[in-house]
Amino acid sequence: MSSATSTSSRTPLAIGAGVLVAALLLGFASYTATRPDSAPSGRASSVADVSAEPQAGTYPELEKLARRDAKDPLAAGRADAPVVMVEYADFQCGYCGKFARDTEPQLVKKYVDAGVLRIEWRNFPIFGEASEAAARAAWAAGQQGRFWQFHAAAYAEGAKEKGFGQDRLRALAREAGVRDLDRFARDADSDAARKAVAKDQQEGYGLGATSTPSFLVNGRPIAGAQPMETFTEAIEAAARTAKQGS
Repeated sequence: MSSATSTSSRTPLAIGAGVLVAALLLGFASYTATRPDSAPSGRASSVADVSAEPQAGTYPELEKLARRDAKDPLAAGRADAPVVMVEYADFQCGYCGKFARDTEPQLVKKYVDAGVLRIEWRNFPIFGEASEAAARAAWAAGQQGRFWQFHAAAYAEGAKEKGFGQDRLRALAREAGVRDLDRFARDADSDAARKAVAKDQQEGYGLGATSTPSFLVNGRPIAGAQPMETFTEAIEAAARTAKQGS
């Protein structure tokens, strides 16, 4: 998992004591996932491993962060899906890329396509100007309905090594099928893009997230690019809980 190198713009969210608990859990998960004496099996610990109880480690305050906006171009899946996974990630983060290539497609096929899961992306640029430029570009691609295609291009193997300069971002937009590249450039440099990225960033820092990727699954924090099994357990537990409450 990749950690932030800057401490700016970290304003806590005023949404209750659950935020503090989540911050502690995310910090613990960040530590256990990267410490040298991790689990003998090689599997990184995660918040989702703390308990097998369906509602353990879940916080109603955090569940409310799911926006469920049917018109959100940075989301995939039904707005009324029983489970929402909020993902905080940076396009320069190698672990985010690994999750995007190896795990996320499986989650889409198994849960999003079945109507069980909705994935809501939050731009969480923590590695400086290039990360912020990539975040704004991703948002701009979303304004033309090509966010997830841009996401795939930016996280392709070897993509981040080519950098995220202006020409490179335009090339990624072209690869993603963005039709109006001039509009893309204007949107990426707009106040609206900056405000949207700042909103997501403040939300992530307010949760105490200092590394990427970080996730909330129906209010249950998970830190790091965990194995598929970790997400499967969290999603299915959340789905059972949602079914019982319906």
